[in-house]
Amino acid sequence: MSPHALQDLETPARPQRRSEPVTIRPGSVADIPALVQLEETCFESDRLSRRSFHHMLTRAKASLFVAEAPGAGGGILGYGLVLFHLGTALARLYSLAVHPDARGRGIGMKLLDYAEAETRRHDCVALRLEVRADNAAAIALYEGRSYRRIMPLPHYYEDEGDGWRYEKRMTFSPPPTMPQVPYYHQTTEFTCGPACVMMAMAALDPSRQMHPNDEIRIWREATTIFMTSGHGGCGPYGLALAAHRRGFDVRVVVTESGPLFLDTVRSAEKKRIMERAQASVREDFREAGLEAEIAPITPADLQAALEDGWIPILLISSYRFNAERVPHWIVVTGVDDRFLLVHDPDMDDDLLKTDMDCVHVPVPRTAFDSMTRYGRSRLQAAVLIRGRELVT
Repeated sequence: MSPHALQDLETPARPQRRSEPVTIRPGSVADIPALVQLEETCFESDRLSRRSFHHMLTRAKASLFVAEAPGAGGGILGYGLVLFHLGTALARLYSLAVHPDARGRGIGMKLLDYAEAETRRHDCVALRLEVRADNAAAIALYEGRSYRRIMPLPHYYEDEGDGWRYEKRMTFSPPPTMPQVPYYHQTTEFTCGPACVMMAMAALDPSRQMHPNDEIRIWREATTIFMTSGHGGCGPYGLALAAHRRGFDVRVVVTESGPLFLDTVRSAEKKRIMERAQASVREDFREAGLEAEIAPITPADLQAALEDGWIPILLISSYRFNAERVPHWIVVTGVDDRFLLVHDPDMDDDLLKTDMDCVHVPVPRTAFDSMTRYGRSRLQAAVLIRGRELVT
């Protein structure tokens, strides 16, 4: 069926009156007659049918919720419908409607609050929606709630009306006991590791400035030429050495010894160069009195490290963030029972990202194992950084 239009939610049909208590609750099959009636009242096209409501309530991966008037005889004043797509961390606000007689009472805002809470409860990192381009009141509501316009939708509705797609990243914050990590976005496509080291050092020493020149300096110290083409990225030993040389304690945890990333390179000559480059870095690493830990990495390990004053820099396959299977470094800023919160230094212009899209990005713990293993060897790697004054 065609995408559902989002109703002109908060334009009062009459002068604003004092808000009355309204209950937001999950919908049920018993609500279907009232929902169909509300649908016919609110929308002239793109209506959900009785059959569609039944499917959403009984079979679909969805959350349908209603705003109910107080009292035993209270009716349904509005509803919202959020869809969850299997295999992704995105939710979609498919429909949101308020009865014309109930507008101007803040019901649309309460339904939107509930939709965002449902998005977080389902471990989704963003909520998307579509709205008619001529629906000024709804657009004002969403933009006022930090929804960002991401793309036009020409002739999107049944009546050929144009629309806009909006998205809001679900904001999560690390506990106040965790280090407050400032954000820095990488200025080249190959300096994610240095950008992460800079964020960690600035969190531990707020007097440190984060400057593109230092980003390049750290890259020159830490590069291992492991990319299959173009400029080389950075490995864990070089990144750890760069932080160690700047006065920080470091730990390196990897799941394999010896040269890393070789199983993704076909050229024998390039493998030989990579082996030499990495051997040199590991020799400097040992001469600095440092030793790597050969062990798997779990969310519990990262949570314990954060509680002990370390800031973890984690190697991932970037597929989850930009659909490209390349090695990528991120900073872990918090861990709880459902999410890892991460700073992603790659503010990809092609994906219309801003700094806010890359800060404390919630990654479900259920995705940890697939995200943090790279290449045929299923490599895991982390660099942990801590201020030396914390050592006892």
